[in-house]
Amino acid sequence: MKALQHINKYFYKYRYRLIAGIIISILSKYFAVKVPEVVKNSINIADDYRTGVVSNIEIVEDELLYNISIIIGLAFLSGFFTFLMRQTIIVTSRLIEFDLKNEIFQQYERLSVNFYKKNRTGDLMNRISEDVGKVRMYVGPAVMYTINMLVLFSVAIYKMIHIDITLTLYTLIPFPLLSISVFYLSKIIHKRSTIVQEYLSHLTTFGQEIFSGINVIKSYNTEQNMIDSFTNLSNTSKDKNIHLYKAQALFFPSMILLIGISNLIVLYVGGLQYINGVISIGTIAEFIMYVNMLTWPVAIVGWVTSTTQQAEASQKRINEFLKHEPEIKSGDKQPEKLEGKIVFDNVSLVYDDTNITALNKISFTINSGETVAILGKTGSGKSSIINLVARMYDPSKGSVIVDGIDLKEQNLYEFRKHIGIVPQDPFLFSDSIANNIRFGIEKADQKMIENAAKDAVIHDNISGFKEGYETVLGERGITISGGQKQRISIARALIKNPEILLFDDCLSAVDTETEELILKNLQRILDKKTALIVSHRISSAKYADRIIVIENGKIIQEGNHNNLIETEGYYKDLYEQQLLEKE
Repeated sequence: MKALQHINKYFYKYRYRLIAGIIISILSKYFAVKVPEVVKNSINIADDYRTGVVSNIEIVEDELLYNISIIIGLAFLSGFFTFLMRQTIIVTSRLIEFDLKNEIFQQYERLSVNFYKKNRTGDLMNRISEDVGKVRMYVGPAVMYTINMLVLFSVAIYKMIHIDITLTLYTLIPFPLLSISVFYLSKIIHKRSTIVQEYLSHLTTFGQEIFSGINVIKSYNTEQNMIDSFTNLSNTSKDKNIHLYKAQALFFPSMILLIGISNLIVLYVGGLQYINGVISIGTIAEFIMYVNMLTWPVAIVGWVTSTTQQAEASQKRINEFLKHEPEIKSGDKQPEKLEGKIVFDNVSLVYDDTNITALNKISFTINSGETVAILGKTGSGKSSIINLVARMYDPSKGSVIVDGIDLKEQNLYEFRKHIGIVPQDPFLFSDSIANNIRFGIEKADQKMIENAAKDAVIHDNISGFKEGYETVLGERGITISGGQKQRISIARALIKNPEILLFDDCLSAVDTETEELILKNLQRILDKKTALIVSHRISSAKYADRIIVIENGKIIQEGNHNNLIETEGYYKDLYEQQLLEKE
């Protein structure tokens, strides 16, 4: 149970609730174990009347009525305290589930972009939902039933020993077999539970990818192939689950068998003692009630063990991510006021997941208030520069310096408040357009939202929608066009009014006329702001103060538009090619 030690801090946090639950559980079982004693007295008084020890039937009737009322009262009190016990312990398990999910989500938020490239969304979702659910069953029902079992066992065994130690020892003969079976079966269940959870992650991931890529699947007419693949994966998962439950299914019958053997021993040994006059017939009935009281606690040992093993396997999977240290860590320095001067000092970047060298010893400076465009072929390293400035990655070698402070030393969260980024693949949430635009600054009013939309040349489109700015978008903005998504993403960046703006090929899906309008607005907005524009179009780069052309991660040309179109090289060739295409 080493992995489950992680949640001990939550047990400590809610210790008073748990202590109250334990006390209530003890009271509940105390009243429950008083019933067999009353039953014994009832049977004994009836037996005394049968044998002639008591001759007055009224005395017997009064005693029996009194005992019946006591049994009803004890049952009521036991039930009431059982209800309170569930209210304390089960509610505590829900609170721990809430805290654990928040802890996992906060860890997901802390982890770097590189982590998400190496792990699948379905697996991440499964660990925060299914795995946490398994752990909750341990901290709630399993803990509650364990407390019940320990309390009932302690009190019942104490009572049994107090009545007749010989009969008690005979009754407990099957219990060592129980311990051995629990030990071996729990090891098997732990191993199989881990496999089941892994396959559940595979299923979740596969389903998530299918739903996300449904357009591609339909376009290539591969629905049946996907159905077959999902069926095969489901069948494998089903087989693993059956394999697990076969082991779990051995528990309950084994427990019932052992309890049944104990009952037979009580009847046989107790019967002999009754014949010899050692014990009364009521004592035999009392013993049988105690043994059968232990039926559920003993039977639940199997369920608790199985649940604990599954929780252990799930918590182990959760801990893998909780113990994962973010690659990008915040520093503690920050300039008094961000000016926006960016320096790349001999920077290289190698992506460790692919071992691709995206940037190779590049150096350049972007002065405060300067707009720089970066051009190059696909895969030349343009987007990598944007990612380094936004500090989604750290350089493999060299330094990215902003206002004289290495980005690694700056307070990451404060720095990102001062940048606005428009990614190459814009992501919109399944929310209203207004909320998507104000995402960068939640307190933005309607006027600010509309002004940002006008600057991004999307206001007229939004106004034409039936619900206007309150139009709720589909997942990832699927209900609108690529160009509209890009412009809403631009509006989201502009509304922050940041000191540094990063545009990563964000006009690729926009027509040239709209692009021209957006660029004219950006010329006004970018005054006195530092801007980095990545593009493959000359039209997006020509208004920049400076243009950098990179190829295979190295700078091959640098200058302004007028200088570069007069110089033989990549920029001039691209300019002439795009000019010809336009004509």
